[in-house]
Parts: sequence; C-alpha cells; structure tokens
Amino acid sequence: MSDQKIMTLHPEGKQGVNLDNKRYALIKQAILEVIREHDEIAFKALAAAVAERLPKEFDGSVPWYVTTIKLDLEAREFIERVPGKTPQHLRLRKI
Repeated sequence: MSDQKIMTLHPEGKQGVNLDNKRYALIKQAILEVIREHDEIAFKALAAAVAERLPKEFDGSVPWYVTTIKLDLEAREFIERVPGKTPQHLRLRKI
C-alpha cells in the first residue's frame, strides 16, 4: 500500500512530482490545519509550523515537502496567496 503515489500539480503548469500518498496526505493535512488556525500565514513561517505537527521520525526535507505540496494546493485551489502581501502570505481559498 505504501507504493501508492500522487502526481502533484503546479499553479503555473510546470511539471509536478510523484510523491508517496501517505506523505502527501500528512503534509497536506498539516498545511491546511495551520492555515485554518491562523486565517493567513506567511509562507516563511509555514514550514516551521508544519514541522511541529509532524512525527519526530518524519524523514525528509520538511521545507521541500511543504513548498511542493503548497504549490499543489494552490493549483488545486484549496489555498491562495494573499494579494498585495510581501513576503508571500497564504490563506484558505474562499469558494
């Protein structure tokens, strides 16, 4: 079962990457929880906030996974960048 993969999307149409489905789900859930709790959060603070929610034995670069999955969530329209904010801030997308 651990060999199930998900192909990520990119908001600019660039090539995605194949990720283990369990890792994807774990990071996705953490990103969405963090943004929900903060209403909006600076991208720079997102990786640290997500890392606090992950199991200690998580092996992999948390910032890389957060960046990759954040882009996927933007492409899938779960989250969006807050317009006019520098540095980049993220929030849940209003439907």
